[in-house]
Amino acid sequence: MLSTMPHAAPTIILVDDDPDIRELVSNLLTREGFAVTPAESGRALDVALRQGMPDLIILDLMLPGEDGLSICRRLRTTSHVPILMLTAKSDETDRVVGLELGADDYLSKPFGPRELLARVRAILRRAGLNEQLRQPKVRRFAFDRFILDLDARVVMFGDEPAGLTSAEFDLLACFVEHPRRVLSRDQILDYTHGRQADPLDRTVDILVSRLRRKLETLDPESRLITTVRNGGYLMTATVRQAP
Repeated sequence: MLSTMPHAAPTIILVDDDPDIRELVSNLLTREGFAVTPAESGRALDVALRQGMPDLIILDLMLPGEDGLSICRRLRTTSHVPILMLTAKSDETDRVVGLELGADDYLSKPFGPRELLARVRAILRRAGLNEQLRQPKVRRFAFDRFILDLDARVVMFGDEPAGLTSAEFDLLACFVEHPRRVLSRDQILDYTHGRQADPLDRTVDILVSRLRRKLETLDPESRLITTVRNGGYLMTATVRQAP
């Protein structure tokens, strides 16, 4: 059952079939002020979700019964809840597939507590959960036929929500805030995830591909993000302040 702690404590469901990892990670996150619900399988996750959607799901890919990739795919059909995948270091293919299915970030096992906390806080910060004490001016931008509202964290195509995940929204916001400027993969990963890219890290390329597909599904004629050979990516649209 999800914790009934005050809203100031972000809620996390931790899905891992290893009881030692569940205990260690749950204790670590609880000490850091998070409200954690442990779950050992996809079925246990479904039970926890009936109590309410958490602020973050930490999802191990190697699970008995329904595996993490299947769970991620299923969650993305109904929710944009941020997902942090836990993978083995050798599971590059699974990491790529997980990101393509809609996971927001991944963390390879074994991992240190500081790295886990940094990833969790970065995802929650990107999701806007640490902005509660701020009251910034509304920041809305228009480009092509889209409206992006940074404070409401929503992208509209006409009257229709674009349906972006947290990671996809952050990527698009990065381009909107740096229009007509070539951004390297390292710059994009730093802006959106607060970390530098590993030489083999394909996170940015996968997120750009996901974002392009969604934008072009809404507007097949849009070519908002182009690839610059040996440079990175460029948002071609003119961005203006929206009322």
